[in-house]
Amino acid sequence: MSKKPQQANSSDVIQVRYDKLNALREAGRDPFVITTSDRDTYTEEIKNDFEKFENTDVCVAGRIMSKRGKGKVSFLDLHDKTGKIQIFAKFDDLGEVEYGFLKKWDIGDIVEVKGFVFKTQMGEISIHAKEVRLLSKSLKPLPEKYHGLTNTDLRYRQRYVDLIMNPEVKDTFIKRSQIISSIRRFLDAQGFMEVETPMLVANAGGAAARPFLTHFNALDEDLKLRISLELYLKRLIVGGLERVYEIGRVFRNEGVDTRHNPEFTLMELYQAYTDYHGMMDLTERMYRHVAQEVLGTTKITYNGIEIDFGKPFERITMLDAVKKYAGVDFNEIKTDEEAKAIAKEHHVEFEERHKKGDILSLFFEEFAEEHMVQPTFVMDHPIEISPLTKKKPENPEYVERFEFFVNGWEMANAYSELNDPIDQRERFKAQEEALAQGDEEANTTDEDFLNALEIGMAPTGGIGYGIDRMVMLFTDSAAIRDVLLFPTLKQSK
Repeated sequence: MSKKPQQANSSDVIQVRYDKLNALREAGRDPFVITTSDRDTYTEEIKNDFEKFENTDVCVAGRIMSKRGKGKVSFLDLHDKTGKIQIFAKFDDLGEVEYGFLKKWDIGDIVEVKGFVFKTQMGEISIHAKEVRLLSKSLKPLPEKYHGLTNTDLRYRQRYVDLIMNPEVKDTFIKRSQIISSIRRFLDAQGFMEVETPMLVANAGGAAARPFLTHFNALDEDLKLRISLELYLKRLIVGGLERVYEIGRVFRNEGVDTRHNPEFTLMELYQAYTDYHGMMDLTERMYRHVAQEVLGTTKITYNGIEIDFGKPFERITMLDAVKKYAGVDFNEIKTDEEAKAIAKEHHVEFEERHKKGDILSLFFEEFAEEHMVQPTFVMDHPIEISPLTKKKPENPEYVERFEFFVNGWEMANAYSELNDPIDQRERFKAQEEALAQGDEEANTTDEDFLNALEIGMAPTGGIGYGIDRMVMLFTDSAAIRDVLLFPTLKQSK
């Protein structure tokens, strides 16, 4: 006789399940020694093509989610990854021994059923069981059927139970996978090449964010987790890979809220011989493609608001947006002191180190950002907040950059990439000064990246997309945690 498993919990319900497992093992029916299943059909296939499957023998496998019946007839609901189907089981078909084991199955058990497809008198597509087998014993009960798993924190901590109990959660993550696959198909068709770049880096540049720090014991060196994909992807543009993209996790040591998680999925792409206008055109096409392919429409509803990706996306400069929504024309403001004075008048908080361009950006965030509900490109940012971007030739206080907004959220950030190594060194120098003045999100000089630019980089357009926010929009999800299978949570005690 095999050794009895240790009791996992003192509750009577759990003890009963452990006792059932012990009995199965004593009878030589330990489910945990089974290594595979003969499954040949999914429940959705049967329901979608009943005429083909009627009176045909099939083998299905999945989790029991409900039981009913009495005496010598039982009904079970079996769920697999595609849906659910009713199992009809009779004492006369299975025999006393097998039917006796089936009667002791619990909700949550994973089973295999062989039988033929039919419709009950009530018209429900079902499987008439001829052979049954327990594949895995559930030793802890699932949440109560009618209330499900509703505690939000517990749902995130026990996502595996959340996926079992809440079909809409599973649908969200299926759509997430479809969205990422659709993006890949779109970019591959445009001649882009998917690549992978380092996550552990000596210099975490390419974005304004505080990195996570770590130590590499083998080389006795301090390293950082990447905050961006940018600087390595641009090295590949220098190397002649003219269209590259990467979809991967980045890590930012910042706060957690409905739109921020310290590790999240970013996609960046770079295309030689184009600029930020090319990135706008590509973004419009990509969003339409993904919406149509995954959702079947270019119109979505988020939080009750219809958003239309089928219409041309609005394009507005940051200056014009601030003038429109704050009533302040920064073209008329000539000095940093004037900008700070107007900020005080409008109760916009700033730091003493901030310059005119920084304050323009603060005005945009305060007064304009929330109005960017329909797809909108906000263009031509001040140079102070854009250390990796080409200046506008006709107005060098501003750069060829845009942020893409939907629903008041920043969805993407794009540049005509700075490829002048002399100018780039000066920008890095300014970032170093900001760092010295207390800006923990400032970049530091990356000498190898400067060396790459000195080798020569073609005129290039680049963009970074927040994949998680895109999934939130397309699945009408309220928080980023709802679209991350395992969001970052404070460890429970």
